Parts: sequence; C-alpha cells; structure tokens
Amino acid sequence: MKSKTLVIGASGQIGTELTHQLRVLYGFDQVIATDIQPPVGEIPEGELFDVLDATDGDAVRACVEKHQIGTVYLLAAMLSATAEKAPRKAWDLNMNSLLIVLDLAKDGLIDKIFWPSSIAVFGPTSPKQNTPQACVMEPTTVYGISKLAGENWCSYYQNKYGVDVRSIRYPGLISWKALPGGGTTDYAIAIFHEALKTGSYNCFLTENTVLPMMHMDDALRATLELMHADLSDVNQFKAYNIAGLSFSPKDLSKNIQGQIPNFKILYQPDFRQSIADSWPSSIDDSEAAQDWKWKAQIDLDHLTSDMINNLKTTLFTPND
Repeated sequence: MKSKTLVIGASGQIGTELTHQLRVLYGFDQVIATDIQPPVGEIPEGELFDVLDATDGDAVRACVEKHQIGTVYLLAAMLSATAEKAPRKAWDLNMNSLLIVLDLAKDGLIDKIFWPSSIAVFGPTSPKQNTPQACVMEPTTVYGISKLAGENWCSYYQNKYGVDVRSIRYPGLISWKALPGGGTTDYAIAIFHEALKTGSYNCFLTENTVLPMMHMDDALRATLELMHADLSDVNQFKAYNIAGLSFSPKDLSKNIQGQIPNFKILYQPDFRQSIADSWPSSIDDSEAAQDWKWKAQIDLDHLTSDMINNLKTTLFTPND
C-alpha cells in the first residue's frame, strides 16, 4: 500500500487546514498539496505543492503516479452561491474531478478517497428538522445536484469495483483561518470579520433562517476519524450526516453582542435566501455516531469566543 497523501483543492477553506493537519500526522514529505493556482508567497521549506487542474485527467493521473499516492482528499469544488452564477462550469468541476479520481482508484492507482458532500443534497421536500441520513432528496441548486450525483457515483464505484471512498455531508463550516469562500452559510464567517472591523454587518439571509453549522475543528476531526475508521465499520458507502450546531443570524448576532455590545446587524436578503430556504435547519447524525462513534464537541459560545479572540489577533496589528 502506497503511503503518500494527495490533497486536491488544498488552498480552499477546508483544504488549507486539513493539509496542515495531515502533514502534522504523517510528515511534511508525505503530503502533497495541489490547487489550480500556486499559493500566494513562497512555499515554506519542506512543504510539497504542485499546480494541478482537477478536471485534467491526464494531469491528475501523472501527479498520482509521480508521487506514488495512496490516499486522495478531493476537495476541489465550486460552492453553492458561486455555482448558481456558473452552472455548467460548476458541474464540470464538481463532477468530472470526482470521476477522474474514482477511475484512478478503480484502476488500482490509489487505495482510498475522501470526497466531501454537503447538506445541499437535501431540498425543499426533505424533512427540515433532524433531517435523517436517508430521506427524499430533491436539491434545487447546481451545487446540491452535483453533490447528490457524486454520492451516487461513489456508491456505484464502491459496490461495483470495491473502491474505498468515504464522504461526509458537511454543514456550514466556520473558521477564523479562512475568508468566506462563496457558500450560502459563509455569512457566519463574514459576520465576525465585519463585527470587528466596522461594528456592523448586512446579512444576506433573514434573521430567523436556521441552518446547520459546525466549527472547522469539529469538521476536521470528523474527517480524520472517518478516514481512520475500520473499513468493516463503513463498508457500505454513505455520505454521512454530521451535526454540530443549528442557529440563525439572529442567534449568532446575540452571541457576538455579548462580547461586542455595540455590534449591529441589518438584514438584506438576496438570491441566497432561496438556497438557504431549501436546506435543513437541523441534522440527524445518529448513523455516524453508530458506525464510527462521531460526536461534535464545540458549542456556540465556544465558537463565538474562538472566532473573536483569534480574529482580533489576525485582523489587526498591535498598533491598531
């Protein structure tokens, strides 16, 4: 079994932090980061980075063969709000990149794949509260359509070819280390930046729009726990529901006001409201808990304090 790990889409919100954790776990010379653009600034000594187009099958195969890759984390994707502006481009990236990697596994070039799905696979006809692992899924966004199709492809390749592919349906992810990346849930990152920089935030969702969310630390832990789980526990493909928090912009703003009393929020819903309205407000993750003992750890108070305390350090110089 080949030991090296390839991260495709390593410069994105998840990729940046996951790549670092993988390097700490396995060694900096064992993890190859790739993205379609080179990173800003110099690559630190000891870190391996290749420029790679995830939709170029020949290039992906060459990269896998060059580095003798055993595990691939395929994170390249166009997110919900951005995808609505470029549907065909989003489909091409989100679907073709997955099929390329699945084929490499089918051909025996790689041993294991992680591919993220999303709560976007659910739609207006799915149960809103405690949305179960298996239910009616009729997504109304390009992102959701591509993620649901991707889940079906992963299941097909596992059942037909024995490919070891693992997946999580991420809720909205919140981290102080990355800027908002074009997702509908990204208001929950932008709000902290604006609270500290300007003291106010214009929210593109209504005040009572409740969505599933999660601190990035919990999401990364879930990812690694699933990838380290015994195959016998996860040998029937599922893009696992995982639950962390469910809150509205109003809930989050009240928590922020507990630490920044003068913070103000205004509501100016735009096209992203209809996307949010099609998604669940809470998630049932009992099957992840049963199969690989998943449990979230970070609550809203912890999340709020972590975001504010860390962004105070990163957004401002000591003289500000």
